[in-house]
Amino acid sequence: MVGQAAMLGLLARSLAGGDLSAPLAVRLCRACVEILAADGGALTLSSTTLERLTVSTSNGTSARFEDLQEVLGEGPGQVAYSEGRTVVEVIDGVDSARFPVFSELAEDISGPVTLYAVPMRPAGHTIGVLTVYSVAGSLTYSTPDAQFLADAVGAALLGDPVSVNALSFPTWPERARVHQATGMVVAQLGVGPQDALALLRASAYAHSETLDQVAGEVVTGHLNFARRDGTSDGVVSRETPGNEET
Repeated sequence: MVGQAAMLGLLARSLAGGDLSAPLAVRLCRACVEILAADGGALTLSSTTLERLTVSTSNGTSARFEDLQEVLGEGPGQVAYSEGRTVVEVIDGVDSARFPVFSELAEDISGPVTLYAVPMRPAGHTIGVLTVYSVAGSLTYSTPDAQFLADAVGAALLGDPVSVNALSFPTWPERARVHQATGMVVAQLGVGPQDALALLRASAYAHSETLDQVAGEVVTGHLNFARRDGTSDGVVSRETPGNEET
């Protein structure tokens, strides 16, 4: 370990040398990637295991990894949050016992890569996850150092009004759409919220869309998980604007 003071110094220098006009979450995410010498990273915040919001990604690959976890409901970030521990997932073409579908699809995105999902727990409980990935497979600092960095970043996010609002979710349009769509599926099918969210994720996976895209289709009425006569026998109707129901 390099020590807490040294890690804080690295964080301070990285923030000072970055784009000061960028939102704090963006600068913190970039700083983590730089300090750990990773190839990309993301910061997500969560208030429950069913609700997670990506507040920053460093590049398109990181964004796709986060979208994939959101859609599948599986991945290292999900476990890091729910269990409050660092999860390292090596994606190298070998079937993963923990995340079989995520691992296979993640390799299609980036090729062989190692993902590190580190819980942010500055106040004694996990508020989100720092996820970074490395093509080389290793990071410049140890897992305890990465954990301290994640906790420090979490503390910074808790002190940032924009990020605190993100943690409460209702002010964020994307999360609000997912909540609204989940409620609509509950009403359409008479299932519980967890099952409704699972159906949204399944639809996103089946149509290669993000969860927010599917939620938008449900909210606008272009996707319905029940027949129009009010029955719910597993038939999903999907409409295209200007076209008849299919």
